[in-house]
Amino acid sequence: MVAQPSAGLCEHCHKQFSYWLIHNGFNDSAYAYCDSCEYSVTLSGWHKGIPAEAHLQIHKRISKDAEPFLKSCLCGGAFRADAIPRCPHCRQSLSPIVAKTYIEANAPGTKKGWRWQDNWSDLYSIIMDGKSVTDWWKE
Repeated sequence: MVAQPSAGLCEHCHKQFSYWLIHNGFNDSAYAYCDSCEYSVTLSGWHKGIPAEAHLQIHKRISKDAEPFLKSCLCGGAFRADAIPRCPHCRQSLSPIVAKTYIEANAPGTKKGWRWQDNWSDLYSIIMDGKSVTDWWKE
């Protein structure tokens, strides 16, 4: 069963978008965001083609060591260790603190004490409007 997307609201253009939170601990994955658009990349720790020089550490955002080994984003931008999610409408960077309001409002676990991590670099990543690629390593 695939979870339904939740709805967020951009703090810049005030347009609504859909998103999925990814628990990279459950997926044994790492992630990064494009420096130009709303795309994200999820990198499985089980993928057979991970370059050793990438020093991929799962359960969090990639390090700068992995950047040179990733293909360019479909928009022509780059997946970067320091990039953060962008609105799919205006492409402005989204604040994790502002996102907390809609992420916690939409998360069923909030009623049981779960709280958002307040950043874009730890265990949880976000996919905006389904714009994501997987195991996006250069050949």
